[in-house]
Formats: sequence, C-alpha cells, structure tokens
Amino acid sequence: VEPPAPRPPLAARPRRLSVTRIEAWMRDPYEIYARHILELRALDPIDTDAAQAEYGTAVHEALARFIRENPDSLPADAFARLVEAGEAQLAETGAPEWLRAFWRPRFARVAAWFLERERERRAAGYAPKAEVKGEFRFDAPGGEFVLTARADRIDLGPGGQAEIIDYKTGAPPSGKEVLAGYAPQLPLEGAILKQGRFCGIPAAPLAALSYWRLTGRDPAGTITTPKDKPAEALAAEALEGLRALVALFDDPETPYLARPAPRHAPAYSDYGHLARVGEWSAAGGDGP
Repeated sequence: VEPPAPRPPLAARPRRLSVTRIEAWMRDPYEIYARHILELRALDPIDTDAAQAEYGTAVHEALARFIRENPDSLPADAFARLVEAGEAQLAETGAPEWLRAFWRPRFARVAAWFLERERERRAAGYAPKAEVKGEFRFDAPGGEFVLTARADRIDLGPGGQAEIIDYKTGAPPSGKEVLAGYAPQLPLEGAILKQGRFCGIPAAPLAALSYWRLTGRDPAGTITTPKDKPAEALAAEALEGLRALVALFDDPETPYLARPAPRHAPAYSDYGHLARVGEWSAAGGDGP
C-alpha cells in the first residue's frame, strides 16, 4: 500500500499560516493537511504530568512579562522580580509541587544568566520588545496568502538596526538546518520585520537572528547566531522560498505527502499514525 498523497481542492487549502507552521509544511506536508484541512487535533493523554513543553512556555511567558514591566531600565531588585514572575508562570502550568521544586533552581539560574545579558545589552543601547505580533500578506497563484508571527523578542539597536531573538529551552536548530531552509522561523520573522509588518516596530535593517538557549544547567544559557550568511540574506531567501512553497501547493495536483524528505522529517508528529508512517517506512518506502 502506497503512502498517502491527498490532493484536496484549492479552496480547502490554508491561506493563513504562522511561521512555525511553515517549518512543519516543509518537513511534513501531511501534518498541515491533517491539522489545517481535516482540522484534527490530538487529545492530551489522560493523567499526563506537566511536560517539558509547559516548562518552556512558562519560561517564555516569565521573560516576556519581565520585559514588558521593565521596558526602559532594570530595577534594583531585578532578580527577585524575575524569579517572582517565573514562580507565577510555573504555578500556572498546574504542575505538582515536587516538579515545580525541581524547576525553580533551573529557572533561577536562567534568570541570573538572562539579567547579565540584559544589563550588557541595555548599556549598549538596545531597546527590547517582547512577544511582538506580526503579519505579512502577499499575492500567490491561489489568492492572497497571510504569514503570521509572534516574535519572542525584537531588540532595536542604537544604530537603527534590529535583532530578532528566539528563546529555546530545548535545542535550537543547527546552522545547517537554517541555511538549508528547514528552520525558517527566525528568517521569516526577519522578512516580516524588513517589510515593517511587526506591530509598533518600523521596517529596519536586520542585524542578526539569534537563538538564546536557556537550559538552567552549566552554562545556564548560550547564544548562537547563524554565521555563514548575513541575516538579511537569510530573510530574503526564506521569503523567496515561502513564495515558491505557496505557489507549489496552490496547484491542486500537488499532494500533501508525509515526510517527503526523511532526513529532514520532524522528530515527532501527532499525525504519523494517520499517515501510516510505520507501515510504509518499515516496508522500505520513503514516499511516492
């Protein structure tokens, strides 16, 4: 039995996706078909504990809250305030007390590392903006397509340039994945910035795209930036690639294949069982 290759009509194909969904579209088009066309969602496992994803969300929200409450200067008790914001967000996860007790020292180390970077950047004239929403519309063969985003952080530099920062509590994508276009989130956010389509932020030269990995271990945080190509070139290539991807799927004959490039398939998908990946991959097939 061949792998699935659904070809829904153009009218059923999505015309609006977020930058995070574009990566899924590239790595596993069938996920877009199941999630956005069939509108299927996975149910949460019964009696599940708070997962790493919930911890990551709590960290993101705590840092965003701190930035919003202290947009210009850092208070004398910055560490205490950030830890307090972290505790409030961890409590919202609904995690049991024993798990939150495990998370607290990790977040405290993240907070200390984060504030060191914050003091350095603000002294250098950077103005941070947290959780910034953006939207970019463009024409495509099947009609207007809308790309949406919510950037973790955009720092406006003293020279008028901007840096987009993505917080990661897990592993960030490798430089090779970014250069190959299989991790387009930050480059696409850069393209939205270049178009002046982030709320409250004018179009600006793009200085850097950075991943801040916040582990709370040793070291508590690290910063990585794709270095083999300028940020503006990555943004331009990502937008060009998105236009080509939309045009390809605006052809009703283009199927939503499952894992068309196995080397770049997502590590996990809620829809692998629907695509019968275990069946046809075990038989030696990588797709039609």
